[in-house]
Amino acid sequence: MVSLSDFQRIGVGLVGFGLFFLLFGILLYFDSVLLAFGNLLFLSGLVFIIGFRRTFTFFFQRSKLKGTSFFFGGLIVVLMRWPILGMLLEAYGFISLFRSFFPVAFGFFGSLANIPLLSQEDPGGPRRTQDTPGNDPGLDQGMFTGTPPRQELPQLHLGGF
Repeated sequence: MVSLSDFQRIGVGLVGFGLFFLLFGILLYFDSVLLAFGNLLFLSGLVFIIGFRRTFTFFFQRSKLKGTSFFFGGLIVVLMRWPILGMLLEAYGFISLFRSFFPVAFGFFGSLANIPLLSQEDPGGPRRTQDTPGNDPGLDQGMFTGTPPRQELPQLHLGGF
């Protein structure tokens, strides 16, 4: 179990409320006040969880400046009461900021729900074969890392589906 400090617990709460207000603002036909409040809570919660310095270095890496500019530009546009355009800009910025995180998240959710399409880590990437130098099957099974070998989850069959 992961232990969280008091500031990180506050941050998790702020992120949760921020996501709630974002969803609620979208459901209420892009209410700009709820969207702005949700954005501010989400960003402040992120600062509480990972710290100000890590948040700043994440958003302002050279490779992520385009996504950051779209995300914060969308936040400013939402604050200027143009919520639909602002949320479109924010969505593009969010996707470009967290692009490298999506395969990890899809693999995790796919392993939880046992959905083969989502659990493929990199369907278009290079494959490791047996004749590749350094391909030791013991490394994949956790033999040298101290972790137990990976076990397959049972398949869930839902009748005729």
